[in-house]
Amino acid sequence: MDLEYKELYRSAREARENAYAPYSGFRVGAALLTKTGRVFTGVNVENASYGAAICAERTACVKAVSEGERDFAAIATASDRGAAPMCGICRQFLSEFSTEMKVITGDDEEHLEVKTLAELLPENFTL
Repeated sequence: MDLEYKELYRSAREARENAYAPYSGFRVGAALLTKTGRVFTGVNVENASYGAAICAERTACVKAVSEGERDFAAIATASDRGAAPMCGICRQFLSEFSTEMKVITGDDEEHLEVKTLAELLPENFTL
């Protein structure tokens, strides 16, 4: 496995510690790698009004975009329960920026699965 992917996964795992998940207890961390080499982390933030919650992947993406980054190479996710496959909303949200970015998750850094976003969302919505 590519060392860069393992490091990105470790960053996601470390970020997970800051997740705010008082309702589900399902903490997720994400680490988004830009093509310029910057890494933006994010966590899930729950809300009593479930629809107001935001996933870790979108948190990381919003942080990156707010800092002027738009070209993404990869994103890794980690949860307390092992692999954290990206939800459909996050897949669509990130596909706005890249369908070829690598998506990395797994039970631990020695057992990672890497796919492209296009593999996970083959027919993303576009205007």
